[in-house]
Order: sequence, then structure tokens, then C-alpha cells
Amino acid sequence: MTYTIHDFIGNIGVLLILLSYLLLQFNKIKSETLRYSVMNGVGASLVVYSLYFDFNLSSLIVEGFWLLISIAGVIRYFLRKK
Repeated sequence: MTYTIHDFIGNIGVLLILLSYLLLQFNKIKSETLRYSVMNGVGASLVVYSLYFDFNLSSLIVEGFWLLISIAGVIRYFLRKK
């Protein structure tokens, strides 16, 4: 197994998702904040990017929905601000 730049980018995505969840669990951020949704969305996007090079359908489904849910969170954040 070779470790490529695509793997590295995917791992950064995983770290972002895990960090956002860790911060949420330790009450450092709230799930309603823009930062939480953006961290999850960017993280999921990076994982999806890495899946382009090493495809896994199950991972794509999970990360695709993770990204869609994060986008919904960003939209809700801006709708609340109006």
C-alpha cells in the first residue's frame, strides 16, 4: 500500500470531522454554529475527494450525506441570521 497525497487530504478531512465532534462533546462549540457545520462539510468534502482516487461506495454514501447535512446546517445558520 502506498500513501499518496490523496490519502493525506482524506485524512485531513477525517481529522476535521473528528475534531468538530470532539469540540462539540466538550462544549467548546455548539452544533448551531457556522464553524461546526463548515468543519464537517469541509472534512466530508476532503474525504469525498480522496474517494475519487480510491473508490469505496459505502464511504461515499456516508460522506455524501455528511456533506449534504452540513450544507443544510450552513443554510439554516444563515436563515436564522436574517
